[in-house]
Amino acid sequence: MVKAKTDKLDKVLAEARRASDLREQGYREQALKMYPHICGRCSREFTRKNLHELTVHHRDHDHDNNPSDGSNWELLCIYCHDNEHQRQLEANQGNTSHDDGKSDTATFNPFADLKSMLDSNK
Repeated sequence: MVKAKTDKLDKVLAEARRASDLREQGYREQALKMYPHICGRCSREFTRKNLHELTVHHRDHDHDNNPSDGSNWELLCIYCHDNEHQRQLEANQGNTSHDDGKSDTATFNPFADLKSMLDSNK
């Protein structure tokens, strides 16, 4: 029974990876034909030898939004692409809130009562 579930899960994962690879190849190939092989951030130029280091970045971060005119894509080297996603993670980190309306920002102030503590020691 466990073997059957594992086999089924392996098939689902393999199909999902295959679909993702096909989708990526489709827009990657289109973007490489559409844009010059230059990183949109650092202006590094790419040749056939190092073209695998040039990635397609989705400007709106939605990998399913692939208009044929390429308006949601930009070519970035792997370093600038990683940097772009890291910047977005950091920007979103301070802007998260929970359903209870409380934010993730710190509210504790260790020096809030410092003046009164200093005054009481006199």
